[in-house]
Amino acid sequence: MAAVAELAGISTTCGPFDLADDPAYQRWRDAKLARYPRKAEEITIEIRDPERVTPKERAAIVDCCDRANMALYAFQRAGENEGRLRSSLLSFGASFGLRAIEDHRSAEADGIVRIEVVSSGGRFGYIPYTDRAITWHTDGYYNFHGPRHCVDAMLLHCAQNAEHGGENRLLDPEIAYIRLRDEDPAHIAALMHPAAMSIPENVEDNGTIRPVNIGPVFFIHPTGALGMRYTARKRNITWRDDDQTKRAIGALERILDTDPLVVRARMSPGQGLICNNVLHDRSAFQSGADRGRLLYRIRYHGRIGRSEN
Repeated sequence: MAAVAELAGISTTCGPFDLADDPAYQRWRDAKLARYPRKAEEITIEIRDPERVTPKERAAIVDCCDRANMALYAFQRAGENEGRLRSSLLSFGASFGLRAIEDHRSAEADGIVRIEVVSSGGRFGYIPYTDRAITWHTDGYYNFHGPRHCVDAMLLHCAQNAEHGGENRLLDPEIAYIRLRDEDPAHIAALMHPAAMSIPENVEDNGTIRPVNIGPVFFIHPTGALGMRYTARKRNITWRDDDQTKRAIGALERILDTDPLVVRARMSPGQGLICNNVLHDRSAFQSGADRGRLLYRIRYHGRIGRSEN
């Protein structure tokens, strides 16, 4: 395994994520799986007031993120209007140390993005703003500038659900890592290669260019935590052209489709997800004639966890 890590250029100071230190990995793996939740109800926390999170509520959310890198929440009381709700979401995120918001092209002045179906404007033509299904991904995979500047955490809040569909599947990247490493450590070496996945440049209608973005799938965060950058899309993505990377991607696709620890959630108004940028997808949906599906999304630099706050 040390040879595999050396060939990939992977640091061997990563604790359980060091391919040369199998005993440390096995200890971490066994503890992770022993504590991992088996159903959505185990990581669903009721929040009385998002602007005044209690110590008990905060501890419950942090514990969920320590065990599964995510928590589902349900506000008992939310903002009476959009402005108050947006303010509440910002306060809620800040309760967990999340204050460094990504500067996203579709964000409004407060950094929040409306995820809804649009027929015009700067969001038009991008899949999140349609009613189509979205494949497995982590957020911001196309905006990776090293472990110190990437999307580390995310909040996704439902203000209005669809009449049919719009379900999310969720999986902790650490579980994907375990499945891949248990099958073949060479999968991990391939996906930690610094040029494993490339996203071509994107030219906006106004001429703005997002340059090509090259990086690994798995990486080590400055805190020592495992980070992940991934998309299952088939267009506008280039994988490193070698047989081991192809095998690793095939194995990951299979895991995402079949793993028993995948969590399914169809959020209702007042419910949401707060997470360390877990893998997720979205099924296609249909909205009623008198209402459209609306979620608010915030992406952060910085993680949720006992050691980060």
